[in-house]
Amino acid sequence: MESSHEITAFYYDAFYTGRAQPSIDHCPTATDAMATISASLLRAPAQLRAAHRAAAPVARNLTVRAMGKEVVATDKAPAALGPYSQAIKAGNTLYVSGQIGLIPGEGKFAGDTIETQTEQVMKNMGAILEEAGADFSKVVKTTILLADMDDFKTVNEIYGARFPANPPARATFAVKTLPLNALVEIDCTAYLD
Repeated sequence: MESSHEITAFYYDAFYTGRAQPSIDHCPTATDAMATISASLLRAPAQLRAAHRAAAPVARNLTVRAMGKEVVATDKAPAALGPYSQAIKAGNTLYVSGQIGLIPGEGKFAGDTIETQTEQVMKNMGAILEEAGADFSKVVKTTILLADMDDFKTVNEIYGARFPANPPARATFAVKTLPLNALVEIDCTAYLD
């Protein structure tokens, strides 16, 4: 279930002239909303600003909705190993937690090679994306963590098979240790339609 918070900003035509400041109530992120409005107004053509100066001031309402977060969980991917979720939907963005090569429901690695673990990581990620209503084509950013940078080429081949066209942005790091001594961990961010 999604929750939302309404941000209501009251501003006046005088704001267009720069002679008055808007007042904003009930909004912890109102400054962000007004920064967007202010930037738009500063770019407004001079004729538009002149027309607003000539018109009588009229109160207007601006409503911006900030979506809450929703937990995404599936038994087709391993359960979280700690206090985190498999994924979180926030608005039309999906944040998938780092996946390691565990077999769902078993708590064991798919194998002890980089190939078998990477393949399982991608299966786990695919199951979470599917549960959220997305797929690999919706992924915009990934982060790959490797226990050994010498495995980069092998991981790249398996990973690349999921992104044959327009691959997402990516960062890859070699780290000292991964959870349960995994060989690879991958997380992703995707957009939802």
